[in-house]
Amino acid sequence: MSVGIWVLGDQLNSAQAALAGCDPSTARVLLVESTSVLERRAYHRQKLVLVWSAMRHFAAELRELGWQVDLLETDRFSTAVAAWVAEHGITLLQVMEPADRGFRQAIDALDLPIPVQWIESNAFLWSREAFAAWAEGYKQLRLEFFYREGRRRFGVLMEGEGKAAQPLGGQWNFDADNRKAPPKGLQGPAPLWFEPDGITQAVIDKVEQLDQQRREAGLAPLPGDLEPFGWAVTRQQALAVLEHFIATRLAGFGPYQDAMVSGEPTLWHALLSPYLNLGLLHPLEVIRRLEQAGLEQQVPLAGLEGVIRQILGWREYTHGLYHWFGSDYPRLNHFHAAVPLPVWFDQLGGSGLRCLDTVFTELRRSGYAHHIQRLMVLANYGLIAGLDPQALTAWFHRMFIDGHDWVMQTNVIGMGLFADGGRLASKPYAASGNYIKRMSTYCQGCRYDVKQRHGAKACPFNSLYWDFLDRNREELRRNPRMALVMKQLEKLPDAELELIRAAAEQHRSAMVTTAA
Repeated sequence: MSVGIWVLGDQLNSAQAALAGCDPSTARVLLVESTSVLERRAYHRQKLVLVWSAMRHFAAELRELGWQVDLLETDRFSTAVAAWVAEHGITLLQVMEPADRGFRQAIDALDLPIPVQWIESNAFLWSREAFAAWAEGYKQLRLEFFYREGRRRFGVLMEGEGKAAQPLGGQWNFDADNRKAPPKGLQGPAPLWFEPDGITQAVIDKVEQLDQQRREAGLAPLPGDLEPFGWAVTRQQALAVLEHFIATRLAGFGPYQDAMVSGEPTLWHALLSPYLNLGLLHPLEVIRRLEQAGLEQQVPLAGLEGVIRQILGWREYTHGLYHWFGSDYPRLNHFHAAVPLPVWFDQLGGSGLRCLDTVFTELRRSGYAHHIQRLMVLANYGLIAGLDPQALTAWFHRMFIDGHDWVMQTNVIGMGLFADGGRLASKPYAASGNYIKRMSTYCQGCRYDVKQRHGAKACPFNSLYWDFLDRNREELRRNPRMALVMKQLEKLPDAELELIRAAAEQHRSAMVTTAA
């Protein structure tokens, strides 16, 4: 029997399950770099460079470890894989179960002449079966319940043994300590970036050539800046980013993790999600290292717990929910939102709102924006403006350096847009311009007045917010977590509410006339 192992582009770890179960001397490894992905989505240029460069570096790493490796550049997965199978006489193809459903479906659809053996993934802490066993015990699948179980299960930030173990510091969650507004002049430490080596530069050149071909074919250019490119593309570089975070950012991570500051796109954020999502880092090794270093350095527990919660809690939770909710989930549209994406989403700028345009600019430069920029600026705008949830989810997937289906469907459909009707979040995360003013520096110098709800100078986040509450008042008044704000809505005079509706409609009309 001649065994082939197909390693997908987000499985770049030598300890991944399909590789771990085989002898390098008896198996042949395949990686496929296909431009066909661009037929479905026009990805951010830097995302393409990151994935393809990381794949090429991983192929080189496997060769050094004694594996026979073929990395194929092609415009079609189907023809390339079938030809490789025939050329090398492969009789069994092993593939680690993909994180994204679409990859499994695409591989099943190849109809290869040999059997495909699916190997259970070890890329996450919770298997799909383990998550399902946990989920079956709850009517509401809330993060806090899952996170506490994860802390117990993996013994992270715990005191004591067995069932008597308690959370370090006497409480599970210190999130309330990590929401400080940015003071004047707030600056975070410089992130760790890398100069492209020869392999990465070759990929940069390839993406530039693909873009030229798109222009010649009359297609829109790929979004985002191609250079400067500074992301890690190897496991060693990703480990260096982890150590740099521990040395320069971990101690200050907590208080301002929700802050948004113009000219400070990364602040104290870890910048580890792209590497976790490609397999260059494993979540448990990151959690153990953070816990060890944080306790040794006596890092404030609120910050240490906060960053660990993002990995042990939120990341594992959203991946588990993605598979638990199933294939119908991405089609949900609870509020029947249908406004097309304005053109400035694809252009990554030009909205006229300083908050949106600042985040768009940062996203254009690197493919990155942190979690509050995503939730409370981009997704919040999509929610209150009534943007099409499927279109916005696809946009997040292709624009963000760490975007995958399993990441964006739960984060955007569920958390950001409440399009699932509350299967993930307990309330819509809708906010007016007041939140952005409190938690950012974006309102300074904006053409709109964040204190106004209506009128030519009114902040669109204000008029859209109150209009969203008004449009959905019958639905929202049944949610106990929305009771206070719905009472505030009821107090608005009818005349003012009419002006708010008009301002919101005027903004939406302008969006539609410039929609992509």
